[in-house]
Amino acid sequence: MSPADLAVVGIGSMAVDRIRRVPRILGGDEKASVLPAADGSPLETKVGGVVLNHLGWAAALGLRVGIFGRQADDAPGRFLRAAMTRLGIATEIDLDGSASTTAEIFVDPQGARAIYMAPGATSETTAEHVRAHAAFIARGRRLTTEVSQLPLPAVLEALALAREAGASTVLDLDLPPSDATATLGSEAELDRALRAAEILKPSKSAAAELFPDADGDALAIARATRDRYGNAAVVVTDGAAGCAVASEGFEGRVPAPRVEPLDTTGAGDAFLGGLLVGLDAGLGWEDAARLANACGAACCEKLGAFPDDPAAARARALALYDGAPVTLGPAPSARPAPGDGAHEALGTMSVMVDELSRLLDEVDATAFDAAVALVLGAEEKQRRVHVTGVGKPEHVARYAASLLSSTGTAATFLHGTEAIHGSAGQVAPGDVVIAISNSGDTAELRGAVEAVQALGAQIVAVAGRPDSWLARASQVSLHAGVSREGGGLGLAPRASVAAQVLVVAALSGALERARGFTAADYLARHPAGALGRSARGETKD
Repeated sequence: MSPADLAVVGIGSMAVDRIRRVPRILGGDEKASVLPAADGSPLETKVGGVVLNHLGWAAALGLRVGIFGRQADDAPGRFLRAAMTRLGIATEIDLDGSASTTAEIFVDPQGARAIYMAPGATSETTAEHVRAHAAFIARGRRLTTEVSQLPLPAVLEALALAREAGASTVLDLDLPPSDATATLGSEAELDRALRAAEILKPSKSAAAELFPDADGDALAIARATRDRYGNAAVVVTDGAAGCAVASEGFEGRVPAPRVEPLDTTGAGDAFLGGLLVGLDAGLGWEDAARLANACGAACCEKLGAFPDDPAAARARALALYDGAPVTLGPAPSARPAPGDGAHEALGTMSVMVDELSRLLDEVDATAFDAAVALVLGAEEKQRRVHVTGVGKPEHVARYAASLLSSTGTAATFLHGTEAIHGSAGQVAPGDVVIAISNSGDTAELRGAVEAVQALGAQIVAVAGRPDSWLARASQVSLHAGVSREGGGLGLAPRASVAAQVLVVAALSGALERARGFTAADYLARHPAGALGRSARGETKD
């Protein structure tokens, strides 16, 4: 790549945001239940981080951007890097950190949020780490960084290297100075960083601490900040009110479009992404601020800060923009780069492994004991076991019936949608039906379960949601829930199917042990193939 082939390069927070909807933001000694997300789960996992967010919005609006810094070679890091690839963000990432950055975020019905950060590798970045990326910095016409999680010596080194390369510089002051100097560096280092940036973008809540006499007036804060630190421009974000700009060519307040906020997380990050795009497109300060406000408003209408759907984010921001005409670069293709298949595959696999590991921590041993007792009790009365599901769980049900049968629990597959058209007739009073569903509320499966219940069946649920209809309707419910599916879109059943397979396999193992199933018993059911040879104690030639 040639020098300055990127409009913006950045270093700073790249985080996995774990978002929970809550009825309100709690104070000390309070507790409340988490509200379900759109898919019924208590948790949504999103791409986030101050710098990655604003570079993501800049990329969605057509800028060629890049990011560098530290992560770990772990599941959160792979999740983030896959998102960068999808938006065409150039990367130069060191994978030697202790852990990739994560954040726990709680969002109330009005969109207000509380954020708890675990900075991980971002907070471990040193000036030496930054110097190793000097050539990457030189690829950008502008450098952007933050006072949020990146240590101040690393911030100062990045700003200095950008100046040496002839790039302009942008600094996002995302923390009140007292918080920054408590965790990121000294007051002298913070003062130097604020003076080193050509464009300074503080939030009003962060900058107000510097100028208490401004009485919270965003424009007064912007003017005072520029006077004190000598920046070419200061842009203060002011939430739903918009922003205030103090620059040589324009001073004033710029109102934001009115929207109904769903989640205000990252609105300031999206704002900065829009500002970078407007400036790169040659807009004046007022119109660049209008584009920035439009991006911030569009961000508030969705859960999470990163533009996971860049086309939708771009379209909404342009719909809200009310400034001069602007020519944008091409939208990102949102397709993985050539040769990135293994990267995406490993990221998907890591999500699934993490979800199964979390499921193991949530196992209710008493539920497995109850399921075993229910099945063995039915068998003592000469009753049978059936397994059913609809959609992808149908395939899991076929596997489960086969696995159970080969390990001593005679089981038959019951077609979930055919059950209400006569197939429920294979079920007799006292039989056990194992019903598998991620949501636990699938209409077709509900009809099948109601049909076999009317015939006197007992239900063992394998359900992704403990509060679902299926879980409530069953005699025993085995939890098989996940919060992430894995894959680029995160929609297709992947981790949930793996969780269902894991749970029914675990149940088959518990039943196998409870009935004293032996290798001879297994051989009688599986005399052929490698498993048959293994059951006979034969070794491979």
